[in-house]
Amino acid sequence: NCLPAILHHHERYDGNGYPSGLKGENIPLEARILAIADAYDAITSPRPYHKQLSPQQALDELKCCAGTQFDPELLDVFCKTMEQTLLKGLEIK
Repeated sequence: NCLPAILHHHERYDGNGYPSGLKGENIPLEARILAIADAYDAITSPRPYHKQLSPQQALDELKCCAGTQFDPELLDVFCKTMEQTLLKGLEIK
């Protein structure tokens, strides 16, 4: 069932998110993963209200939110995987 992931992907690891104010491990794992992917996609995509960032700039930006907005362990895995992909010269996005 993907509904909890969709419902809670705007929760923050520090408990300051919405809709329920869940914190840390109380946020469903799938929602914590989706939050990282959603944020990465948002900041690497052109939007009317901001320029898109490069993949490496986006990863640097996400790392600043480890432990506050995002699960630090999941974010570390995501960033390392993406950085390895970049080092191999594979296109991300």
